[in-house]
Amino acid sequence: MVGKRTIRVLTVDDSRTMLGMLRKALEGAGYDVIQGEDGVNGLEVLQAANPPPDAIITDINMPRMDGFGLIEAVRKLDQFRHIPIIVLTTESDPEKKARARAAGATGWIIKPFSTDSLVAAIRRVTA
Repeated sequence: MVGKRTIRVLTVDDSRTMLGMLRKALEGAGYDVIQGEDGVNGLEVLQAANPPPDAIITDINMPRMDGFGLIEAVRKLDQFRHIPIIVLTTESDPEKKARARAAGATGWIIKPFSTDSLVAAIRRVTA
């Protein structure tokens, strides 16, 4: 019997602290984690990833390319168009939420996050 492959998650955030917290929370729940430090780097990591991630978690406010730009860029790439994208941000503005959804975001989590809610969200979108 072949075991199920580990679910891989790409996390994109310009905060090293947040990347560390995400890695700890997700690896602790048994996920494989790859990381990008802003939208541009996140896109590079995504395109180089083999296997590609099963889900993406991105911040909104980042230098070089923000989360909206990253979501739009991912949605334009056929091979990644289907990947669920969860926005993890301090922003709770309904207008920004609507903009992220319009860009193609699957879900929205407000920082600070709980490991349980984060893991539950990843489970939901990768089920």
